Amino acid sequence: MYKYLTLFLLLIATPSLFAQGKTDKLLLKILKKNKAHFWHILKYPEDYRVQILYTRIDRDAANFPIFKSYHYRVDKNEYFYPASTVKFPACLLALEKLNTLNKPELNRKSSMLIDSAYAGQTKQYLDKTNTLNSGLPTIEHYIKKILLVSDNDAYNRLYEFIGQEAFNEGLYKKGYDSLRIVHRLSVPLSREQNRATNPIEFTKPNSTLYPIYRQPLVVTDKVYEPEKPIVLGKGYMKGGQLVQEPFDFTYKNHFPIENQQAILKATLFPESVPATQRFNLTDDDYKFMWQFMSQLPTETLTPQYPDADSTGAWDSYCKFFMFGDKKTPMPKNVRIFNKVGDAYGFLIDNAYVVDFDKKVEFMLTAVIYCNADGVFNDDKYEYDSVGFPFMANLGNAIYNYEVKRKRKIKPNLSKFVFKYEK
Repeated sequence: MYKYLTLFLLLIATPSLFAQGKTDKLLLKILKKNKAHFWHILKYPEDYRVQILYTRIDRDAANFPIFKSYHYRVDKNEYFYPASTVKFPACLLALEKLNTLNKPELNRKSSMLIDSAYAGQTKQYLDKTNTLNSGLPTIEHYIKKILLVSDNDAYNRLYEFIGQEAFNEGLYKKGYDSLRIVHRLSVPLSREQNRATNPIEFTKPNSTLYPIYRQPLVVTDKVYEPEKPIVLGKGYMKGGQLVQEPFDFTYKNHFPIENQQAILKATLFPESVPATQRFNLTDDDYKFMWQFMSQLPTETLTPQYPDADSTGAWDSYCKFFMFGDKKTPMPKNVRIFNKVGDAYGFLIDNAYVVDFDKKVEFMLTAVIYCNADGVFNDDKYEYDSVGFPFMANLGNAIYNYEVKRKRKIKPNLSKFVFKYEK
């Protein structure tokens, strides 16, 4: 009897033994080896809603990558708000749509003039940050702003070009079927308004004349909703008042980390996934994406981020793993090809990390919840005290493991070497 009582007390005192989702021994071992950084999170993983997906990469004699993944609490059904990570597939689908339309002179450098024709929609004919195109918007410039500093308006404009139905169905057809992307960011629109996307006209670069392609208002009849309501926390702020009931995420975006990393893999290593899972991108599109996924704001001429202190665009502004807890310059031998997100207390990074000097490469995707009081929209999230240190420590733990890991064949990483703008 005492034996069973002791076992019961041990189990209830160690919540991590009941950790939800798939967990592999190797990743758990790495976390425990660095318990000085992770002990509290390992003890209360459900509170932090932590999920981690680490993928080891080896190479064969032909430099072809071989992947093996390790999990910690990975569960596509445990909801987290994906925040800006949804912008990554938006970039890919926008480029894919341009290529699929196959219209003469229509490309990512074409001027993009956005009109309005439905409640809640806004026009956009100018983008003064785009000095390469006479202050006119382009798909290319929107993607740069998304990858460099995670610009919300840039994502919204790509969402309007793609359309809600095409966004979801396009990803489902490729096998990324656990996600749901149904709204613009940082604009208070209804579900019906988010199903409608703006009329758009493309013209030649540096011009608002000579239309190349016109896209009308698109309104989808399809409804993308979960089977069951999704509510989290114990309260939320509304109009300056605390509403003491869980916050409703039922109609918000959903993008599980396995889907996130699968899309990252298809972007960086398209030759390694089935043709049905790839995006219809040109070689130049891929190189463009790779460059700006890894380029830093301080290395960029257009758009300009000349003063990191005033713009908030320091090197690690959108690089949470390894460097997210610092604002100092990042080492040039390490490059991170990624997309981050943070909102409602959730912090996410989806990354491919490379050290060109030490010939190290790995993929890492993780989410942590930093909202101890369980109240949303109160601006009391523990990003600085919990989230960013966790991401930096996790990145460094995996990096240090990879540096020591023996490889039969050193990778040739030359395809990911770029000459950045400055």
